[in-house]
Amino acid sequence: MPTNRQVLLDNRPKGEATASNFKLVTSETPALQDGQVLVRHHYLSLDPYMRGRMNEGKSYAQPQPLGQVMQGGTVGEVVESRNPKFAVGDKVQGMGGWQEYSVVDGNQAGMLRKLDTTHVPISQYLGAVGMPGVTAWYGLVKIIEPKEGQTIVVSAASGAVGSAVGVLAKQRGARAIGVAGGPDKCKYVTDELGFDACIDYRQHKDARSLAQALKEACPNGIDGYFENVGGLVLDAVMLQANAFSRIAMCGMIAGYNGEPIPMAYPQLILTNRMRVEGFIVSEHMEVWPEALKELGTLVATGKLRPRETVAQGLDAAPEAFLGLLKGRNFGKQLVKLA
Repeated sequence: MPTNRQVLLDNRPKGEATASNFKLVTSETPALQDGQVLVRHHYLSLDPYMRGRMNEGKSYAQPQPLGQVMQGGTVGEVVESRNPKFAVGDKVQGMGGWQEYSVVDGNQAGMLRKLDTTHVPISQYLGAVGMPGVTAWYGLVKIIEPKEGQTIVVSAASGAVGSAVGVLAKQRGARAIGVAGGPDKCKYVTDELGFDACIDYRQHKDARSLAQALKEACPNGIDGYFENVGGLVLDAVMLQANAFSRIAMCGMIAGYNGEPIPMAYPQLILTNRMRVEGFIVSEHMEVWPEALKELGTLVATGKLRPRETVAQGLDAAPEAFLGLLKGRNFGKQLVKLA
C-alpha cells in the first residue's frame, strides 16, 4: 500500500487563519478490507465554507476535528478495489479530504460517485458540475426563482458559484449583473460568461457609491440577489432592491474571520417585503440529479466556461486556501495532486 501525505488541522485560528494552523504529515495507507476501495486523488477542492469549520463555534456543520485530515471534496481514480461496484481505473468523486489517497467503503451510500469524463473534465466535478454548481442552481432556481426579463445580481461573480448563477439566470431569460473584484474578473464575467454587466466593487469606497453603479446597471431595480460576500455589497444591493425581491444567502465571506457584519439598511427587508433565505446545499440532495444534468450540459456545450486556479501539490494547499479567502483565486480554486 502506498505512503500517504495528509494535511491536518493542527490548531484553531485566532482571528485570521494562517498556514501555521495546518500540519503536513505522512502516514501508511491501511490494507483494504472487503468492500473497500483505494482512491488516488487527482484534484482537491478548496472552498470558503472550510474556514467556518476551522472554528469551534456554532455553525451549520460540526467543526473540523483537531489532529484529523482537513475535510473536503476530491476527484480521482480507483487504484485498488475489493468492491465489485468499483473497478481499477474508475474515475470517482468523494469527500477524500486534504490527502493524496483515501480508503473508502464503496458500499456506503453517497461516499463515492462514478464520473463520466468523456465530455466534462474531471476537475469540473469539483466546480461547475459539482457542489458549487448545485449550490448556484438551488439558490437561483428554488429561492430567487427568476422570471424572464427580471434582473438578478450575484456577488463573487467570477467564482465557482457566482459564474454558474449568472449563466443559469441567462438560460431562464433573466438579466445577469455581476459584482467582482478587479477589471480582469469583470471582463471574464461579461465577455466569457455572457453577463449583461459586471461592477468592480474595488472602485467604490462605500455602499452609496456602489449602489449608484448598480442603479446604472439595473435601471429597473434588482429582483433577485445571490449573496456570497456580505458587507458593502449587500448594503448596496439593498438600496436598489425591488418590492418582493428575493435574496439567496449562500456565503458571507466578509465575516469568516469572526468579525461582525453590520447591515446598514435592514428596514428595507420590511419596506420591500423581501424574501431572505439562507440555505445549505447538502440539505437538498433531492435536486442534485436535475441540477447536475443541466450543469453538465452547459459545460459540455461550452455555454458555461468556468475558470480554474490550480495550485500544484499537497504542500501548496494551505497557502492556496488562504489566498482563496482573500480573493486571490480566479474562478474555482483547486489543488492538483496527481
